[in-house]
Amino acid sequence: MLLIPCPWCGGRPENEFQHGGEAHIARPADPMSVSDAAWAEFLYGRSNKKGLHAERWRHVHGCGRFFNCIRDTITDRIVSAHKPGAE
Repeated sequence: MLLIPCPWCGGRPENEFQHGGEAHIARPADPMSVSDAAWAEFLYGRSNKKGLHAERWRHVHGCGRFFNCIRDTITDRIVSAHKPGAE
């Protein structure tokens, strides 16, 4: 089982968490002025790269907070976890 280090609660089993997708995806400032293609890219376009990847997680069955972590998608090893804005 994967142990995920919540920045507030410490290491907990993965079944306490919910994956929130790729981190650092900026929402368009004015969504009404964005083209359909650009909006679709914002909603669905993700890098899905192999190796180190910045992700958002939520400690659903704990503190309930979101945090960011760097995870290696090849080995599933979490390199670091930190509070949002503390990159």
